[in-house]
Formats: sequence, C-alpha cells, structure tokens
Amino acid sequence: METSLAIVEAAPEVRDQLTSQIPELVHATGPISYDYHFPGRSVFDRLVTMSWLTDGSVFAAEATHIALADNELQGIEIGFGGSQWLRRKAALGPLWKQMLASGNVTQEEMTVVFEHSGHASWLNPVVPEDVYYVHALSVTPAARGKGVGMNLLSRAMDRARDAGYRGLQLDVLSDNPAVNFYQSMGLELLVESRAPKPQAAGVPPEFRMGIVF
Repeated sequence: METSLAIVEAAPEVRDQLTSQIPELVHATGPISYDYHFPGRSVFDRLVTMSWLTDGSVFAAEATHIALADNELQGIEIGFGGSQWLRRKAALGPLWKQMLASGNVTQEEMTVVFEHSGHASWLNPVVPEDVYYVHALSVTPAARGKGVGMNLLSRAMDRARDAGYRGLQLDVLSDNPAVNFYQSMGLELLVESRAPKPQAAGVPPEFRMGIVF
C-alpha cells in the first residue's frame, strides 16, 4: 500500500519532537560549506537547534514546512520572503550571546565562525525583496528518490505565487547533485559566485538559482 505524503507547517505542537532531526537535515544541504563556517559540528548543531526554536531566525520552525509520511519526517523546506533575510540573519546575534554565556561556544570558536562567515559571505548574492527565498530544502536519506523534494519545492512555488512574489530563488553549491533537480523544476542559474579563501579550503563555487513566475 502506497504511503501518502503530507506537506504541512511545522506547527508548535510538533516543533519540539522534531528538534533533534533538524541540524542533520540542514547540514546535508551544504556540508563542505558549513564545515568551513563552523569549527566543529557541535557548534553548528547547537546554533541550528536554537534557531529552530526561535521565531524570526533563519532556521526557525515557523518558517518551515515539513513532509510527513505515517507521521515520520521525510524532509523540510525552510523559506521566507527576501525582505526578511537580513532581519532573520541578525536574529542569530542574541543566540550567539546565549551560547557564549552558557558555555556552549567559546570566544575563540565564535571568532572562527565570524571570520569564516565573512570570507564566505561573497558566495551568496543579495536576496531581492520581492522573491521567495528557499534557505534550506532537505530530504532524509530513507526518503530520497520518492518525490519528497519535488513536492516540497512545488508547494513552495505555489505559496510564493499565491503570496504575490515575482519568483523563487535559492543558493546551492555547484557540486551538489540537487543542481540537476532544480533545473528539472524550472530553475535557472542566475549567478555563479567564487570566494578565494573558502575555495582554497575546498568549498566549491556557489550557484544562485531561481525561477520567475
């Protein structure tokens, strides 16, 4: 019997029970890049977890749609209007302060993150205010090849159109097989960005891809 797939908002009642699965799904969208940004996986996991639980931040549950089959998480799509991008990034500042105060990150680790993030910031062009921006689209290993990503992205496109956005954009590392998937969904390459220091550390060029409605 075929299992039906449901795409729903990450409502408050399911937020906590999914928390432990979110860092791995986010990390899988660009492991080389995230490993360059962060001095250790534990720091990354803590920040993503705190962001997931904090409305208005870049990995927040309130900006997430989840794919479920038999009540099991199959994948996530985190997205929001381009006008929210800078505000959501800025919302990470208080989270870093909380992590430092609680001993979950050291000052030296924070320095590495901020320095490397500065080097890598050139990889991501400015997000236009009038597009819907997919910050993360990820499918669990067991659910890959079953149309979960297609359903998540299709629903995101539908919501973006209904909300009046002129298009949808996302960033993806150029060596990610998802590039072919996005092209099959109608997205085109808009920008290819290279940054010397991340590239020297093994981070490939990044693609900004998008579709106009």
